[in-house]
Amino acid sequence: MANNATLFFAANFLLSQRFTSYAIFMETRNRILLSTAYLPPVHYVSAMMAADEVIIERHETYPRQTYRNRCEIATANGRLPLSIPVHKPNGNHTKTQEILTDTQTNWQLLHWRAIHTAYANSPFFLYFQDELLEAYKKNIPHLIDFNHHILNTVLSLMDIEIQIHFTDNYKKAHAGMEDLRTAFTPKRTPPAESFQKYYQVFAEKHGFISGLSILDLLMNEGREGTRYL
Repeated sequence: MANNATLFFAANFLLSQRFTSYAIFMETRNRILLSTAYLPPVHYVSAMMAADEVIIERHETYPRQTYRNRCEIATANGRLPLSIPVHKPNGNHTKTQEILTDTQTNWQLLHWRAIHTAYANSPFFLYFQDELLEAYKKNIPHLIDFNHHILNTVLSLMDIEIQIHFTDNYKKAHAGMEDLRTAFTPKRTPPAESFQKYYQVFAEKHGFISGLSILDLLMNEGREGTRYL
């Protein structure tokens, strides 16, 4: 009996040590919480790459005028925002995961034409245009799912592997992770000097434009763009 009891307590002690070690490991991991974003800005993707775990918020009440349905690219006329028209089934109480893209407008074609015009002369457009065009042809009704699809397409083209998870419910504060849900906004673009400059097609005309979509980096630097993230 004594030997069995000793083995029992020893096994429980080892098990508790493993749980403790796992808890410490989880606490020291760099976990970030982000909003969904349509072809997000370069600094958003930099944050993703620096994290050990990336979680995307699904259950928040959908806010307006954010990167959730907007990206910014560089054109001959300067910075150009591209916004996905959306439909809120429950009005102002609609959650992000419930937001639908507007099927009454052919926004995919309009966005693709804008991208083609902006980047047709960029170094890597010809290499990646087929995959990107296919991504835009997908009929994905929910905004968050389309964002996930198009972002995964770009990350794959850049040979970037990031495991992305989604929230199970809404919490105002999440323990053990850095809350970046409101950190990235088109209303507050970091100054150009905070970015490592890379080649841009229209730099001679406009100078370096900071805070553009990850698409801009892909088109101008290709897979080597990871050096700037």
